[in-house]
Parts: sequence; structure tokens; C-alpha cells
Amino acid sequence: MISTQQLDAGRLMRWATYASVTTAVILILVKLVAWFMTDSISILATLIDSSLDVLASAVNLIAVRHALQPADAEHRFGHGKAEALSGVGQSTFIAGSAGLLLLQAIGRIVHPQESMSGIDVGIGVMIFSIVATLILLSFQKYVIKKTNSTAIKADALHYKTDLLVNGSVIVALLLSFYGWTHFDAIFGIAIAIFILYSAWHIARESIDLLMDHELPQDEREKIIKVLRNTSDALGFHDLRTRRSGTIVFIQLHLELDSTLTLNIAHAIADRVEQELADLFDEAEVIIHEDPVVVSPVT
Repeated sequence: MISTQQLDAGRLMRWATYASVTTAVILILVKLVAWFMTDSISILATLIDSSLDVLASAVNLIAVRHALQPADAEHRFGHGKAEALSGVGQSTFIAGSAGLLLLQAIGRIVHPQESMSGIDVGIGVMIFSIVATLILLSFQKYVIKKTNSTAIKADALHYKTDLLVNGSVIVALLLSFYGWTHFDAIFGIAIAIFILYSAWHIARESIDLLMDHELPQDEREKIIKVLRNTSDALGFHDLRTRRSGTIVFIQLHLELDSTLTLNIAHAIADRVEQELADLFDEAEVIIHEDPVVVSPVT
């Protein structure tokens, strides 16, 4: 049974992917016009980036739809890792765009452009791109806060780099206007290197999810605090955590007095499970009760 919370998260994630694809398509169209008018390498850089945004966002859309499917007989832990696979795919697309951009920029340095036209149009398009990207990022930030989606995080990270890219293009165009046309290619190389860094960041986070990396230390500390504040428990061990899509999985051994009845021990474990689940929007907690012999006080 899918909860109302899961349905709301799924709807937000789908709308975020729709917004991402729509924004990328609009930016492709306006940047294509600007590139034809200016023949700027730095604008070409943003055009390539936006073109791959569409492809990456389409992959994101498919991944999100798959990740939101409930667990079934063949996938007992759900389909959340589809988001991480999407992140790996996105990082590959981004790295490919950076490689193509590097080749174009190096070619422009070897064969410099004497002059550039339509610079005012190019700057106007970049300002429009920044505004559109800021609107999309504000919506993605809201969705991430509500769902903690890895796929949307990866998409948002890419668009955050786009803001810096578009700003640097404006600087490059202004420098070209004053006759320093070689800066256009130099900025193109700098953008390509920054895109490669972005790709590595996305790939590393996605691989961590695929490899069942532990939750961040601050989140683990919240879990440990709840366990240590459980007065009925004597201790705990073998705490294991991981994230799959929007779901957090927590497993541990809870040490309880061996003289407790099964009903009481089970009730304590149920209470701790609920307290841990309340720390996250969506979590599955499994606790194994370990009996501990308490030595009498002499």
C-alpha cells in the first residue's frame, strides 16, 4: 500500500522533472539563436550543456517514474536505486559535453576569431537563461526539501553550475566587445573544466548510493542520540544505514534485559522503531532484540 506521503513525493518529483525538461528545451531554442548570431564558443558551451540537459532530464524522468514504483516480489526493497543509476547516466552526459567543449575551445585558440557580432543579443539571452534557471532551481529546492530525491539533487546541481556558466559567458562576451576575443575560448575551457568537476560530484554521490554507503554522519548522530536516550535499552550495536531513492533503511541490534518478557521487549523495540522512523520523511527500521544478562548488584 502506497502512503499519501509517498504519493505527494512522487507527484512533486514528476513535476520537477517536467519543469526541468521544459526549461531546458526553451533555453536550447534561445541559445541556438544567440549562437547563430554571435558564433561565440562560450555560448556554444551553454548550448551543448542545455542540449544534454534535455537528454539527462529525460533519463531523470524515466528513472523517477521507475523509482517511485512500490516494492514487488522481485524487488523487495523497492526501485529507489533507479535514481542513482540516473545520476551516473547524467554524469556521463555532462562529462561528454565537457570533452566536446574542450575540443571546440582549443580549436578556437588555434584558429582565433577576429571579431564577434550580435553580442548584445548574446548577453540578453544569457540574462534570460539565468532568470529561467533561478525559477527552476527554486522549485527544485522545494521538491528536494520535501522528498530528498537523489535524481532531483543531481539535476539541481547541474543547473546550479549553469548559473555560473551563464554568468561567465556574459563576462566573456563583454570582453569580446572590447576587442579581447581570445577570452571567449579561454572562458570556454574554464567552463568545460568546471562541468567536469560537476560530473564527478554527481557520479560520486550516485555511486555511493549504489554501493549502499552509510548515511551522512550528522544523520547517524540523530539516530544514535535516540538510541542512547532509550532508558529501557542497555545499549545497541551493529547499526547499519543506507538510502535507496527517498527511503532510508536502518538496521541495528538493541540490547535488552534478558529477564524481560517477549511482549515487553517487542513493545520497546516497536517504540524505538517509531522514534527512528520519525527522524526521516520515509524510513524502514528493523531492530533485532538481543538479550543481555544483567549481573546483580552485590
